[in-house]
Amino acid sequence: MTQQKSTGCQERFGRKETQRDANAVPFSGGVIKTKSEFRNEEVKVPSPSFCATRSLSVVFLILLCGVLFLTHAQQTIFNVPTTDVLDKGKVYVELDVSLKPTDGTLVTKFSSFVPRVVVGAGSRVEVGLNITGNIQPGPDSTTLVPTIKWKPYQGKDNGWAFVVGDNLFVPVRNRGYNAGNYVYAETSKTFKGGTRITVGGYDFTANVVAFANRAGGQFGIEQALNKKVTIAADWFTGKHAAGYFTPGFVFKVGPKITGYAGYSIGNQNPSKGNHFFLLELGYNFN
Repeated sequence: MTQQKSTGCQERFGRKETQRDANAVPFSGGVIKTKSEFRNEEVKVPSPSFCATRSLSVVFLILLCGVLFLTHAQQTIFNVPTTDVLDKGKVYVELDVSLKPTDGTLVTKFSSFVPRVVVGAGSRVEVGLNITGNIQPGPDSTTLVPTIKWKPYQGKDNGWAFVVGDNLFVPVRNRGYNAGNYVYAETSKTFKGGTRITVGGYDFTANVVAFANRAGGQFGIEQALNKKVTIAADWFTGKHAAGYFTPGFVFKVGPKITGYAGYSIGNQNPSKGNHFFLLELGYNFN
């Protein structure tokens, strides 16, 4: 099945392209296309690659913002969940902002805002909700993401912890699919010097970060420099909408406020602009 789609660039030069659904690369807000899927049906300009490149830039912009679903409604390093779980009755809210101030070859400048809330449910369980899909420029692709994380093991003095979690993706605006899922399991080891290393694995169902199911590893490291500043980094393996390495800093602004500043670098095409700033501000109500 093919769809006819005319972009502003194509209309400007009187040209159309066909996009093949079979090779579509989905993200959290809907189905998108990559450059290899375009084939020219009418060529009326001497440089047919110009519009395809322009269209691909828009595609990667949407793909990048699709990754923002990974700002899970749960406690995270930057994107990878931590093994921390809120105590019963505790409430944490956060606003995550992704920014790309300059244009790249494939990824143009953009901004995105993701609010989220996490609540401790007791018995080492926390639940949450985030709302993704608010990007500028471009159409919003609002997706509700309820989450749950359970810590079945917390070592007392050995520094080990183990968690499992699940995120459900429910698109509600500009839907590209009906529902999707992200499930993971991970363990962490905290050392006496303040270093914590997290290692785990994930599985995304089709249409969440790619057209097909994707599985791989998720990793993180945190090192406290003092009581207020921690240097940290996390990484999702794979070439898809979740595949980013994000190093940065975590700041304790006060007893209830935490700030995060990182820079996400894509596993694919970083030299063509697949990277952006990630800023987060969190508040503990109790």
